[in-house]
Amino acid sequence: MLNLKKTMQGKDFLKLLDVSPEEIAELVDTAAGFKALKKAGIPHKYFEGKNIALIFEKTSTRTRCSFEVAGHDLGMHVTYLDAGSQLGKKESIPDTARVLSTMFDGIEYRGYGQDMVEELAKYASVPVWNGLTDEAHPTQILADFLTVKERFGTLKGIKYVYYGDARYNMGNSLMVGCAKMGMHFVVCSPKEYFPDQWLIDKCQEIAKETGAILEFTEDPEAAAKGAHVLY
Repeated sequence: MLNLKKTMQGKDFLKLLDVSPEEIAELVDTAAGFKALKKAGIPHKYFEGKNIALIFEKTSTRTRCSFEVAGHDLGMHVTYLDAGSQLGKKESIPDTARVLSTMFDGIEYRGYGQDMVEELAKYASVPVWNGLTDEAHPTQILADFLTVKERFGTLKGIKYVYYGDARYNMGNSLMVGCAKMGMHFVVCSPKEYFPDQWLIDKCQEIAKETGAILEFTEDPEAAAKGAHVLY
């Protein structure tokens, strides 16, 4: 069975800026361990008897299935709440957070503004996990990093190229994650689709500590040269 560390126990997971490189590495390695147990057919119901709520203001196929299957594999009971719930309508976010905290051991939120999941976490007394907002998608980056590490055995030094509009959740979160993990991250898009300058500046500060390289180009061929991953 896995030797689980406790550094993320009881913590919210709202955006990668909040999480240390060591914590990201721990989450990826833990996921790899659980994946190995599942593929080997070894039961791993570490959280039997726990209950989690999945709030989906934005519908999804893969994110919903990922959270539900993972919850069941780990022995948890899962309750799905879609856009028909009263969150932020007849029931305020603070009230919803407090009430759900009395029934559940954790809450996942997938929706719109980052302020929504941040407010939910502020008033909840159980961990809150961001399944996607307009600004951030941290759980997706963990899955992507697991794939990269499975393929190359490491994250540090990997050249990871993102083609497309980098102003929103995926571009933002990939840039932060790659900066934290000492990777070589390249955004390739027209300049008007580069991430916000404040976030670029923040990630450049992180890169000075981790040895990461951040590049921004409009040239797709130059971006791809020497790349390990094209996204």
